[in-house]
Amino acid sequence: MKNSVTSLAGQLLIAMPQMQDHRFVRSVIFLCAHNEEGAMGLVVNKIIDHVTLPELLDKLGIPAAGLIGLSRVHAGGPVEEGRGFVLHSDDYVEENTLVVGKMALTATLDILRAIGRGKGPRRSMLALGYAGWGPGQLDAEMQENGWLHVPADEGIVFDEEVADKWQRALAKLGIDPLALSGDAGHA
Repeated sequence: MKNSVTSLAGQLLIAMPQMQDHRFVRSVIFLCAHNEEGAMGLVVNKIIDHVTLPELLDKLGIPAAGLIGLSRVHAGGPVEEGRGFVLHSDDYVEENTLVVGKMALTATLDILRAIGRGKGPRRSMLALGYAGWGPGQLDAEMQENGWLHVPADEGIVFDEEVADKWQRALAKLGIDPLALSGDAGHA
């Protein structure tokens, strides 16, 4: 009989203060998929400084006359950093959209065209790259206290202010970041 994984899809992963991987220090990740085959998510609190959404749409030849809201691009994770993913509210769904709770993930040019026309989802964020884990890898990292998880919050995921998302995610668990020790067995 195969061990089944309790899916954390739709949850926010919160990096613990002792996270050693520099790519994920103080990261908050929306987990899009989590099963026996592995896990995939998008970092929601890191911005790419050298490109904006209008610039990216222009490079893709997509008109942006109807673009609404902030035009930042997120660093979604270290895997396939040249590939775009749109994490968005579930009011916009295409054939290839993955709906995860009250949010959805779409990785097509059609959603970018809709956003450029002002006809896309109510809330969205574009990320380049994603965070990925092989079978059992995320579960092992969680058992080693690398990550905490909390139900996703649309405000934390989509709010324009990224500087305090890590602290806000921890606060959902009732945790003060200063109270977390980086050393096991020490308070």
